[in-house]
Amino acid sequence: TAEDVSAGMGLFSLEPLLPQLLSFPGLALAAALLLVVLCLRAGRTRRPGEPPLVKGWLPYLGEALKLQKDPLGFMKTLQKQHGDTFTVLLGGKYITFILDPFQYQSVMKSHKLSFRIFTNKLLRKAFCIEKLAANDDLNDDLHGCYHLLRGTSLDTLTENMMQNLKQVFELQLLKTTNWDTANLLTFCSSVIFEVTFTTIYGKSLAGNRKKFITELRDDFLKFDDKFPYLISDIPVELLGNVKSIRKKLITCLTSEHLAKTQEWSEVVQMRQDILEKYYTLEDFEIGAHHLGFLWASVTNTIPTMFWAMYYLLRHPEAMAVLRDEIDHLLQSTGQKKGSGFPIHLTREQLDSLVYLESTVLEVLRLCSFSSIIRFVQEDLTLQSETQDYCLRKGDLVAIFPPAIHHDPEIFEAPEEFRFDRFVEDGKKKTAFFKNGKKLKYYLLPFGFGASKCPGRFLAIVEVKQLLVVLLTYFDLEIIDGKPMEANYSRLLFGIQHPASDVLFKYRVKS
Repeated sequence: TAEDVSAGMGLFSLEPLLPQLLSFPGLALAAALLLVVLCLRAGRTRRPGEPPLVKGWLPYLGEALKLQKDPLGFMKTLQKQHGDTFTVLLGGKYITFILDPFQYQSVMKSHKLSFRIFTNKLLRKAFCIEKLAANDDLNDDLHGCYHLLRGTSLDTLTENMMQNLKQVFELQLLKTTNWDTANLLTFCSSVIFEVTFTTIYGKSLAGNRKKFITELRDDFLKFDDKFPYLISDIPVELLGNVKSIRKKLITCLTSEHLAKTQEWSEVVQMRQDILEKYYTLEDFEIGAHHLGFLWASVTNTIPTMFWAMYYLLRHPEAMAVLRDEIDHLLQSTGQKKGSGFPIHLTREQLDSLVYLESTVLEVLRLCSFSSIIRFVQEDLTLQSETQDYCLRKGDLVAIFPPAIHHDPEIFEAPEEFRFDRFVEDGKKKTAFFKNGKKLKYYLLPFGFGASKCPGRFLAIVEVKQLLVVLLTYFDLEIIDGKPMEANYSRLLFGIQHPASDVLFKYRVKS
């Protein structure tokens, strides 16, 4: 959860907000004074033994604009100039990037690199969660809940999710076979949010459930849209109405309001029990914890589903193979695609669909721009086969997985979508090589080590289930076939959103 958030702290362009910032009385003068201070702070020089230093000419921002404009191109240029290890000034932070995949494990094992310092700061900024910073026991107890996102608990979540998908689509499945048109990102946002919320937090007991979930979703998406700015150093008062929207969302997720939902998942029930040990039942911060958990459950699943659908719509041959694979499984398990929603697939059966799995992994390879970032707690020496480097206390260390995800030595024609890239001889392919050596880590969309996203299994199951339902019951066609680019405003954390939405049409199969 926090892995994706922390990676983006302060690492974005201020450019879109400048007109808004400078419209405040007296702020232009303050900005000028701040610029002077930042120029002084940017006067860092490289010490002996440190990695090559890339500061750029912009104070504070450093090379942030270049990185955001062309992340892969920029990183490859620096790699060509300086090798696999270098330090870059980005958004006021000095980040040492490690691009050698054979170094990942040794770097992340260092006890002088901290992940928790990061998470506590961002949780306070984004969700108003204060207590975690001063209470390691609360941190540990909440982390202990994540076993309920694996194993038999995940099987239960998978079953409940399929039932919620059935309810979301039952009205469409009863329609005639006329075409409906929709924006793909809007469609994915609507379905993913409703299914995820009802699976994790249950169903509202309010009179109009649809109105409740629609309003909650709309507020959540407005909040999420401002998220990259919310975790920056910009005062929240300068970010429009996001502060009031956040307060409204937290209020909806306080103990009092969650009591009006039924069928909580095991993980939410356990989290609530833990929170009640450390807070009073009425404490507003309990709702803040739930907002953080909901955000982590939804925010990257939505764009993952968008890109999966987009690439399949653009590659009918891939869609045909997946449909054939799903049909084969349904026939082998004695299931028929009749009227209504009779199919039922277990997690084990979903995992047996190797081309479906490969498609999801290929989407993650192409569209994930997460970085794995740690805080340097004290000066240390970073050891490698070629050269040792000294790192400064207070800096950040980052692994940048897109560098290997788009490496042509590891993945042939890495810019292309190949739905079967992770299939070999009818089974999941796991052998990928660089410099003639097999890679242990070749796909890292969910982080690394102890801070690896605990909800990754649920997210992948959800995308698989939705793809199975859509490919089984609907005809699908893209209307606007123009190539789609990513919007890198969330660079260095999570799955990138598309730069614009795209129209598609769907109808129930006759």
